[in-house]
Amino acid sequence: MNYMTISEVSKNFQISTRMLRYYEQLGLLSSKRKEDYAYRIYDETAVRRLQQIIVLRKLRIPLKQIALIFDDTEQARMIEIFHENIAELDQEITALTTIRGVLQIFLTRLNEHRKANIKLDLLQDNDMLKLIETLTLSKIYFKEERSMDELNKASETLSVLKNVRILYLPAATVAASHYIGENPEDAAGKLMDEFVKKVNLLDLKPDLRMYGFNNPSPQGNETYGYEFWVTIPDDMEVPAPLQKKHFEGGLYAAHCIKMGDFHEWQLLGKWVENSTEYEYDAREPFGMSGCLEEHLNAYSYYHGDEKATEFIQLDLLSPIKLK
Repeated sequence: MNYMTISEVSKNFQISTRMLRYYEQLGLLSSKRKEDYAYRIYDETAVRRLQQIIVLRKLRIPLKQIALIFDDTEQARMIEIFHENIAELDQEITALTTIRGVLQIFLTRLNEHRKANIKLDLLQDNDMLKLIETLTLSKIYFKEERSMDELNKASETLSVLKNVRILYLPAATVAASHYIGENPEDAAGKLMDEFVKKVNLLDLKPDLRMYGFNNPSPQGNETYGYEFWVTIPDDMEVPAPLQKKHFEGGLYAAHCIKMGDFHEWQLLGKWVENSTEYEYDAREPFGMSGCLEEHLNAYSYYHGDEKATEFIQLDLLSPIKLK
């Protein structure tokens, strides 16, 4: 049987090692360890499973539904899931068709009034406004018999970010937890959790914020590091191995994701690259050249909200400056 290392799988399928580990945490994928070999390996069955995950994700099937599909030996649940997603897409197709029709009407009226030298205020047209209020945003409609090339192109077309926010992060004093090795997010996160709970940080810093970043980032091998930061009062001391640091803050482009959608880092990078107003501004911390992941559920998580651990949201933060 042929085996592939985690770095080989990452390179061949253009998916991060962190994403592969996340799929394993969810029970969607499994890896093995060879005797006297430090890194994870994937057999042919696991590689085929990963291919299935990638195809389903390109079809916009959520990870929770993918898990149900894989557990459905008789495929009855799979049929239900596909019906549900098709119904959602049908609604979005209707909305897109309506949007196209509204834009066409706008265009026709504008052209007619322009020829007559009359200025038209489209936003005063009550009938049109009522129609627009019913619209929903759209994804795409996939016809049957689509090739992988077409699917990839469709996925790429949909992957243009339109919800990027520009925000300013304030300077702050932080406690830093850093770990390099196997599952660095878990190891660094455990140290941080113990610290936050031990000092009752939520009482001392009710507006606490938590950031994280690769340090160092993966460079084609399996071992990398991760560092967590949590904001603390300026006069607080932190116990080793944690470190006390200063975060300069600054201007960032922000994009919100659900836990696991780390591939959208590339989309945010493209957004910054194509921006006519902003440009990338590499700065400390240099683990990810200044990029950060803010854990938006941090307050709820430390407050004991069980739902916060089930549905984790992150802000992907790219440092920027005005051109």
